Amino acid sequence: MSMELSIDRPETKRLFLDLAAECDTKVILMPDKPEETVETNVWALWLRAAGIPISGENAMTVPLPELSAEQLMVLKSLLEQRMLGMPLAYLTGLQYFMGLEFICTKDALIPRKETEILANAAIELLKKELSLHKNPRVLDLCCGSGNVTIAIATHVPSCSVIGADLSAKAVHLANDNARELGCADRVTFCAGDLFAPIDSKEYYGFFDLITCNPPYISTRKLASLPVESIGYEPKLAFDGGPLGVGVLWRLLDQAPRFIKPGGWLAFESGLAQGPGMLRRMAKMAQYKNVSSVCDKAGNPRTILGQVTGS
Repeated sequence: MSMELSIDRPETKRLFLDLAAECDTKVILMPDKPEETVETNVWALWLRAAGIPISGENAMTVPLPELSAEQLMVLKSLLEQRMLGMPLAYLTGLQYFMGLEFICTKDALIPRKETEILANAAIELLKKELSLHKNPRVLDLCCGSGNVTIAIATHVPSCSVIGADLSAKAVHLANDNARELGCADRVTFCAGDLFAPIDSKEYYGFFDLITCNPPYISTRKLASLPVESIGYEPKLAFDGGPLGVGVLWRLLDQAPRFIKPGGWLAFESGLAQGPGMLRRMAKMAQYKNVSSVCDKAGNPRTILGQVTGS
């Protein structure tokens, strides 16, 4: 066990420890979900079996209830699915991101901690660089479950945000999240390939900020992804084409048409792609003030650039 467990009833603690010990060798913990431990997995699924859906990140803030015989059977079934590789967020139905609990289904990528770097960078731009804009307009591409879109709208209530995704199912889920999280009046979601849903003169030079968390894994590498990712999450959310940067290149080329002069583009890149994307963007006349935000290991994961207007 990796932490002291605050469980009052000895019989509950004994059962919890037994289940955790069984999961310890069978649940593969993913490096891109650092908030998950064996304990949070068991705790969250225990609560789910008891009819208390909660994300793995928040699970251990809620005391463990006693389980009926029927609920215990449900818990064991959930744990079996988890040990086979089913992501925790799909079993609990929720994932924590930027202080919010998002509905999570197989229709969209599970929000990751690394994408909070992008969301935080976007929020900081809106509060600092774009602070003079009373009602900033934001476009969030490849929005998935709407996690970045809704986080921006929640943390910067003055802005209006459009989210777009190639998957109509992801857009449906994003709308559900907007309603559940109380910002449906300030966000709009649409389905289509990258800029296609808003590709009209009405939106040229329209946005103060465009964000994007695109697919950036090369097609040939998809088969080598852990089963928890490629076996359950939508392939569309991972596949960045033959080189893994096809969507990123399109984003860099097309974004300036839709951003106001002096507005910003912020996007997430793959673990080893940051330096190359920084160089490519810095060479483009459409951008200035190109920079990056790194993860804890020093890898540039979010790339930022201001549109020159030229």
